[in-house]
Amino acid sequence: MPAPPRPIRRDPEALFKAAREGDRTALARMLSVIERGGEDARTVGRLAFVESGGGYAVGLTGAPGAGKSTLTDRLIATIRQGGGEVGVLAVDPSSPYSGGAILGDRVRMQDHALDAGVFIRSMASRGHLGGLSLATREAIRALEAVGLPLVLVETVGVGQVEVEIAGAADTTVVVVNPGWGDAVQANKAGLLEIADVFVINKADRDGVRETEQDLRRMLEMSAPSAWTPPIVSCVAATGSNVEEVWAAIESHRAAQEGDGSLVQRRERRLEEELREIVLRRLEVQAWARLKDDRYQELLADLLERRVDPYTAAAALTEGD
Repeated sequence: MPAPPRPIRRDPEALFKAAREGDRTALARMLSVIERGGEDARTVGRLAFVESGGGYAVGLTGAPGAGKSTLTDRLIATIRQGGGEVGVLAVDPSSPYSGGAILGDRVRMQDHALDAGVFIRSMASRGHLGGLSLATREAIRALEAVGLPLVLVETVGVGQVEVEIAGAADTTVVVVNPGWGDAVQANKAGLLEIADVFVINKADRDGVRETEQDLRRMLEMSAPSAWTPPIVSCVAATGSNVEEVWAAIESHRAAQEGDGSLVQRRERRLEEELREIVLRRLEVQAWARLKDDRYQELLADLLERRVDPYTAAAALTEGD
């Protein structure tokens, strides 16, 4: 007797099909599958990969409190005023509990919750091989695959994981505040490396000119490139100049599409993703070897100085 079909809420292929047909509940469950990882996530990933590539992803990062969530909320409104549909991934690498809920200062995005042209989802790492960086890339592809032409990816801070997540986008927006200086000195190099657009938010405060000069000096000292990140000031809380922020993002997109660098950027990201997946899988295999009997035997030989560490490692990794 054949096994009964899996309920749609647990069948990755059925979830993908329903999400493609516009079922937002199925889309939310599909993203949960991606977060959890495992074979079902691989199924969703394979299906989404084939159908993705037609959208455009914008990453927003910056120090906590810079106003990224408020800016994201205003950008959603700007996009919707222009008639565009948008998906939003609010990424929290630090929390294993966020699931599908909107986190703390992101509650304001709930203003768009009833808008059929907007899909908002919070993400946290819950078992995906490679962690949140790889899970976010698959989530972006999933949103593209169901027909969302724009995806905004907002991170909570400017740590290494957040920089990796923001760097997975086609355009990366780095949000700073006036007088940012000493607060993120250690992160400046990483921010410069990924920034396509700088936004000085809370521009109604003192120190905007000094912050802009600081950014320009940093850009002048960096390696020359075909694109120089523009610096746009805004007050996201009131919506002041947010249209100019979106115009800068669209300008970067047009420049990449015009000179072919968008294709190159995406190909480079895919190569980096492949390398990371391979390294993660090898790491999993390595940890498995450290739990078998052969490891214990070699460890005993090492402690008794019958073998040196490099010889023991070679015996484990080369299967001798």
